[in-house]
Amino acid sequence: MNPLFLIIIGLPAIEIFFMIKIGGEIGALSTISLIFLTAVVGIYYAKIEGVKTLRSGITNIYQNKVPVIELFSGASIAVAALMLIIPGFITDALGFLLLIPITRNFIISFLIKKNQKKNNKVVDGEIIEDKKDEL
Repeated sequence: MNPLFLIIIGLPAIEIFFMIKIGGEIGALSTISLIFLTAVVGIYYAKIEGVKTLRSGITNIYQNKVPVIELFSGASIAVAALMLIIPGFITDALGFLLLIPITRNFIISFLIKKNQKKNNKVVDGEIIEDKKDEL
């Protein structure tokens, strides 16, 4: 079965399950308030982290460096903001993990190292020079 299909179907089901369980413990109004509070705080923090990443990227560009980490960091902040907008406690937790610079850098460095191991293929070849008569 397709993993994307499982995420699309499974994640909302798990989110609803946790919302019902937490709502049963603390009440429906408190649960809804908590979901809105995490969204507002998360989006505000995403804005702050996004501005920091943008400044760092511009600094790297001025120093003639390629802002690779900043590009990945900006993309992960955008994904984190999207996860924080989606109502639910699991997506909020994952969104906050992506917003924290330490965990974000750890995830980015892990993905870069994993991708470098995959793409390090060496192709052997031989150069043959074909000499032609020159006029």
